[in-house]
Amino acid sequence: MQHKTVKAVMVAGAHDVRYENQDIAWDSDQVLVKVERGGICGSDIHYFLHGRAGMSVLKSPMVLGHEFVGIVEQAPQESNLLAGQRVAINPSQPCQQCDICRSGKQNLCRSMRFMGSAQFYPHVNGGFAQHVVVAPEQCIPYADNVEAKVIAFAEPLAVCIHGIKQAGDLTGKRVLVTGAGPIGCLVIAAALASGATEVVATDLSERCRALALKMGAASVWDPRDEEVVGAWREKGGSFDVCFEASGAAAAVASVVAYTRPGGIIVQLGMGQAEITYPIGPLLVKEVQLRGSFRFVDEFTTAVRWLETGKIDPLPLLSAELPMDQAVDALELAADKERAAKVQLVF
Repeated sequence: MQHKTVKAVMVAGAHDVRYENQDIAWDSDQVLVKVERGGICGSDIHYFLHGRAGMSVLKSPMVLGHEFVGIVEQAPQESNLLAGQRVAINPSQPCQQCDICRSGKQNLCRSMRFMGSAQFYPHVNGGFAQHVVVAPEQCIPYADNVEAKVIAFAEPLAVCIHGIKQAGDLTGKRVLVTGAGPIGCLVIAAALASGATEVVATDLSERCRALALKMGAASVWDPRDEEVVGAWREKGGSFDVCFEASGAAAAVASVVAYTRPGGIIVQLGMGQAEITYPIGPLLVKEVQLRGSFRFVDEFTTAVRWLETGKIDPLPLLSAELPMDQAVDALELAADKERAAKVQLVF
């Protein structure tokens, strides 16, 4: 067993984020990775603002972060990973033993140890540290000539590619994306890369709508523009597939009316646990509502799409701050009128 003391970004409660020492240890069958940078996710912001993310409540200090990349420092010889190799880190650690894992749906594993999550206790530390210890299978190598700030988008892009997979074949389809935050914008790009003919987006924020256009949306609209959205409801709906990426109760309920009979809704956004929902229209139009949660092998796909330039995520990168300015970075990332994706540099 080897040991090391590193600096890490720890969250201990609401508005209690510390940049302090953390002791790490690793065995010969694990990989030591020097972290280069990581993106701040909505769950990181929730832990920072509220001391919880959904049902996951902080009970002790935890290292934040699950969107990160680094450089291998030590690795098991049998892993085929080499010192100096640049890798994206898949933060998922499913049990691989349960019936769900064995069926190939590891993202739904009830015992998932997801990095930077307080779902279980002891909590699972994340990647916002100078060094992390991970399993070899979590490391996805990528080409040296690709910028780390690009590959740091692999985790959120994997979420979006999984959502696209839930929708099925998008070839020739007309698509609506509600919510043009980082996930919604990456869904736009992923849908177009997967064959969608046209992608339309909505968001309350003018800044987010502008980003949606940069990511490939054919048009963007304020969902309060009744003249536009009213036309979408005519004749039973206008879109073959709707990706709901905001989680806002009004948006979640609205997409049933915008979806054509026989169409598909993929729910990506997490909001309130319970909302009022138009079940009747969903039923009589035979619209399929499908949930989408995290990812499985789509993480590797996301790395390859970013590596080859199939998707350019950089319009979403609003700022890059050093790790000792984590509080400033979190405050910026929490202000949706100022920032989309903020990355910490280690």
